[in-house]
Amino acid sequence: MRHINGTALIIAALVVTVGALAFPVWSYADRSGTGEANLNAGSVSTRWGPLSATDRDFLVRVRLAGLWEIPAGQQAVERAPTKAVKEAGDHLIVGHTDLDQRVRGVAAQLNVELPNQPNEQQQGWLKELTAASGETYQRKFANLLRVAHGKVFALIAQVRDGTRNSLVRQLASDANQTVLDHITMLEGTGLVDFDAIADGNAATATASPTGPPAPGGTPPAPAPAGPSGDVSGTSRPSPGAPGTVNTDRPEPQM
Repeated sequence: MRHINGTALIIAALVVTVGALAFPVWSYADRSGTGEANLNAGSVSTRWGPLSATDRDFLVRVRLAGLWEIPAGQQAVERAPTKAVKEAGDHLIVGHTDLDQRVRGVAAQLNVELPNQPNEQQQGWLKELTAASGETYQRKFANLLRVAHGKVFALIAQVRDGTRNSLVRQLASDANQTVLDHITMLEGTGLVDFDAIADGNAATATASPTGPPAPGGTPPAPAPAGPSGDVSGTSRPSPGAPGTVNTDRPEPQM
């Protein structure tokens, strides 16, 4: 009996020891300060999946975009002297009116409060546009809106990749099409300063660029990529000519 009790004590001690050694490994992801801990701390449960702080920030940003870009687009339609800028303004109005309906529907289902006024920076942009005229106005319009869309484009990709909420995931897909359409139209005005955008992005970059070395002569032509053997695919590339964006989407669910 003593032998059995002694063995039991040894096993129990081993279990406790192994558990103590393993506990830091199992629990590390939940420690305060880790990425997963921060994600879980800021998330709430919904029937469509966890809703993170980043998800909620995304909803607010989509709403804010419409609150200043719709009046900016209307101003372009009414004031711009060129057809290209007027058409870009028209796309802003139509796209953000549609996207605003979608984000309000999603926010209502997820109980997320949305703002009703553009933020201070966006109001400043609208004032800049209102004060400008002629060619100066057109260039300000094209570049202010292009930079703003470029910033939110990166956020959309982050949210679409990482969200665990199906409503937010669909909204990100919708927003991606809308923002890409607007970027395409703004660049189509011929007024976007790509050097300034590149310089601005470089100023905030935290890592050195990587990639192939700078070209020095004519490189060898790469071999085409494709499946090996006789593979007959049934899907087709997305329709549309280069530079066009398909924004045909189902009606928003309110």
